[in-house]
Amino acid sequence: MFIIETYSLAMVFCLITMFCWGSWGNTQKLAGKTWRYELFYWDYVIGMVIFALVLGLTMGSTGEQGRSFLADLGQADVASIGWVVLAGVIFNLSNILLSASTSLAGLSVAFPLGCGLALVLGVVNTFVIAQQQTNNPLLLALGVLLIVVAIICNGVAAGRVAKGGEQNTSRKKGIILAVVAGVLMSTFFGFVLKGMAGDFVAPEAGKLTPYSAIFIFSVGVLLSNFVFNTLIMKKPFVGEPVSYSEYFKGSLKTHLVGILGGSIWCLGTAFSYIAAGKAGGAIAYALGQGAPMIAALWGVFIWKEFKGADKKTNWLVALMFLLFIVGLGIIAYAGN
Repeated sequence: MFIIETYSLAMVFCLITMFCWGSWGNTQKLAGKTWRYELFYWDYVIGMVIFALVLGLTMGSTGEQGRSFLADLGQADVASIGWVVLAGVIFNLSNILLSASTSLAGLSVAFPLGCGLALVLGVVNTFVIAQQQTNNPLLLALGVLLIVVAIICNGVAAGRVAKGGEQNTSRKKGIILAVVAGVLMSTFFGFVLKGMAGDFVAPEAGKLTPYSAIFIFSVGVLLSNFVFNTLIMKKPFVGEPVSYSEYFKGSLKTHLVGILGGSIWCLGTAFSYIAAGKAGGAIAYALGQGAPMIAALWGVFIWKEFKGADKKTNWLVALMFLLFIVGLGIIAYAGN
């Protein structure tokens, strides 16, 4: 399988993760013009599973080091599979809530708040659950602190552009969902690391390597989706209930947009798992969760979610971007 051998390449993979995690929401925005997010999410999950399988049969099956994808799946023990499936279930619930938040509050609010909170809590969870350490814990803490301040700036800016009436109520509900999503999302990566081998070149027996882990993770997401998303379809956070018959009425183009979204997310997540072998789990996770900055860029400059904001609000948004960039840079340096 393909294995990263240098820290600099691991950083490149982490940046790709950040871009992917911060960009898949655009596909939901595109599909949302004619498609409820509950229906979009089925295509999103299907895209995850398909892409994870393709990745395993390609990158996961090339090279002479480590175990190949199919061989790794065949030797995995129940405990390792269980940890990764649990991670998939937890992630799925959090991501459904994040999708709901995006539809209610917008991309530039849901992602910085939800994923930013997940970054802060997730770094701690990764240390505690998977004992992933760094040579510079104080620098890592400083980077995380700057991200916290960036989240606060985003929240204040979002509050300043909130409008009255029903739109304001929806935005507040979206903010609450983003917070809950962030808390849940902060836990999943540590469980993935418990099921993965620490050394990808000579992986421990029974443990998973990144390519088999992302596939099993995606299957866990798909299976839990029959529970979580079915409930959301019957009792949505906003609007009327939707049925499975409506899903099959969607156009091929609409379905492909959702599958693309899941594929983008899966690529980013797989690269995060691969990078963890060289950068460490805490660093790989923290850099990947810089996705809110990417999502906010899309939301501000492409989707115009802060259109009409006053000068002070624009300064808050600019400060948020600056703090995210500096914080992520410090986090990257902390793992070197």
